[in-house]
Amino acid sequence: MKMTMALGLILILSAKLHAAELLTMDEAVATALKSHPLAIEANENVSAAEARAGQAVAGYYPGIAIAADWSKGRSYLTPLESVKATEVHTDALYLRQTIYDFGRTAGAVEAARENRRAAAASREVTRQDVAFRARLAYYLLLAAEKQVAATRETVAAREAVFRQAREFFNQGIRAKVDVARAEASFYEARTALIRAESNREIGRVELANAMGVSSLDGRVLAEPAAFAAPLPGLEESLRAAFAARAELREYAALRNAAEAGVKTARSGHYPILSGTASIGYADSTFPPGGDVWAVGVNLTVPVFSGFSTVEKGKEARALLRAADARQSNLKLRIANEVESAWLSAGDAAARSESTEKEVAAAAESRDLAVGRYREGVGSIIEVTDAQSQALNAETARIQAGYDYHAALARLDRAVGKE
Repeated sequence: MKMTMALGLILILSAKLHAAELLTMDEAVATALKSHPLAIEANENVSAAEARAGQAVAGYYPGIAIAADWSKGRSYLTPLESVKATEVHTDALYLRQTIYDFGRTAGAVEAARENRRAAAASREVTRQDVAFRARLAYYLLLAAEKQVAATRETVAAREAVFRQAREFFNQGIRAKVDVARAEASFYEARTALIRAESNREIGRVELANAMGVSSLDGRVLAEPAAFAAPLPGLEESLRAAFAARAELREYAALRNAAEAGVKTARSGHYPILSGTASIGYADSTFPPGGDVWAVGVNLTVPVFSGFSTVEKGKEARALLRAADARQSNLKLRIANEVESAWLSAGDAAARSESTEKEVAAAAESRDLAVGRYREGVGSIIEVTDAQSQALNAETARIQAGYDYHAALARLDRAVGKE
């Protein structure tokens, strides 16, 4: 019966392991770009900018309205030179068309279109940031899982040494201090395992958050393919960044919008020429039966507006200068990001190669120390030190691998790749 229950439990666990779905890097990034609130917000910002551009273009078209009025009262009628009771019903169609406004509408349209381009570039920036955060969270969780595996292996090795020391003590071969030291070393590794498992769970939460989902639903990370291409040169990376960064397109569009704003503000000093027309019915009875119509031309000349037009011009010119300053600062920031990511990638690559050799040497030292202790010629201090050194070397290798992948992701982001 017990054998049957154990077999059933093994089959259930095996089924769960097989059911665990792999989560690749590409899938994590694709999910983030689709589900993360920042990506959704960026899409809506572009839609809003397109709508504002449509609103600005509406200034080229005539305004058409239908109005119905009814009024009743006593009014002084000049032709009759007396006060009479009046009642008027009016139904009319009104049309108003701007003929020429010295660039007001053109400036507003240009600014709106440039703001739409800026919103589209900003969306691209947001998508790159979302993808970058998803990659970093993926690599961080992958490193945390490797750290759990390495620490669990150390726990098993230290438990074996602890049992060996206790057996030696029971046989009178070793002193009690060996047992105490081996036990302390074992529980130290258990504590490290608890901390590593906690970091792994935090990493899963962070990756789910970066993907814009509530949880990973037990999905297991797939090891990403190794980077086969050599690290590009620094000058090549800088050229690629200045050619591809969406932020540069965004700031250029914002500068163009500010320049259009200067033109619009300047046009506030000039008149507006408009045409008007109306046709309808008016009478003292309802429905009205008398045909009425009117056409006209309207010229509005601004004379004095409390200096608001002048101040709008100052504001527009200041915004243009601020846009120029932001562009200059952005170029400095891009250069700094590219150089920092490029140097970090080179450093992490060198550390990865070094830690591989460190891990091999530490593992050999650990195996030799454990073997000497089992044969009764080594000390427990030698064993625990060698095991700690092996775990530290493995941790350094995991960290170097994460740093390398993170630096490459940061370099991709710095040169404008999604």
